[in-house]
Amino acid sequence: MSEATPKPPSIFKTYLVFTKFRLSFLVILSALSGYLFAGGQNWLEITYLMIGGTLVTGASNGSNQIWERDLDQIMNRTNGRPLPTGQIQIKEAYIIVILFLLIGTYLLYLINLKSALLGLLAFASYVFIYTPLKQITPWAVFVGAFPGAIPPFLGAIAATDAFGFVPGILFFVQFTWQFPHFWAIAWVLYDDYKKAGFSLLPSKHGKGKASAFQIMAYSLALIPFSLMPWILGWTGYTTLIAASIMGIWFFYLSYKLFYSCETSDARKLMFASFVYLPIIQFIYVFDRTDYFIDFLKTLS
Repeated sequence: MSEATPKPPSIFKTYLVFTKFRLSFLVILSALSGYLFAGGQNWLEITYLMIGGTLVTGASNGSNQIWERDLDQIMNRTNGRPLPTGQIQIKEAYIIVILFLLIGTYLLYLINLKSALLGLLAFASYVFIYTPLKQITPWAVFVGAFPGAIPPFLGAIAATDAFGFVPGILFFVQFTWQFPHFWAIAWVLYDDYKKAGFSLLPSKHGKGKASAFQIMAYSLALIPFSLMPWILGWTGYTTLIAASIMGIWFFYLSYKLFYSCETSDARKLMFASFVYLPIIQFIYVFDRTDYFIDFLKTLS
């Protein structure tokens, strides 16, 4: 008796994979933290930010898969994506990306023009600069760190409708975090990336002490940088204690990678980076002076 043919995934699930919904959700949490930290309390704006940001991020992720669809067939971690497997066709993929980008940008525009422009800037720099550079130079990581750090910046701009020091500091913290985060991923996926011609670790020697040292250096720098909201008096001692503990833990994991140069330690650092950022960002929010008093007023 022959085995039953596996049931193909639903179109809804296929679209979620195509737009990398889980990754998009993490990005939007970052934007939300920036919005709340900057004092935003409008529930309609939060709705526009969450949905609009998710759609623009999904459009970026989908465009990346369109651009790299031939390379995705080569790599083990990506050959099951919707385009390489034929679950969706290229024309359908373009339609999804265009609709997501237009609707998402419009929702951000309903908050303010600056938010919409930042969303478009993040999309364009990620898709048309970072993505093609990945096969050319490891400097792609530096370029990609700019759109990667826009979410909390955009969130703060959505709340204030003004460029300023607060959005800039939030941008800078996430910008610095991008390097150990992405280099840990590049270390774990080094062999798979190599199949597609990606060389994204900071050293030309790949997985070795030189790359591990730079990962460790940025992890160390993240400790004082993450304390900037406390240093500037925007948050209290909860930020000082929590950010210090989280930063030392994150640095310790990067030191272990430097000491061992083992992929298993890079994987631990990679997963830690996913935990570190949202915790730090929401510590900022909940430790902000008078945040709960202001927030409770919106509910009364």
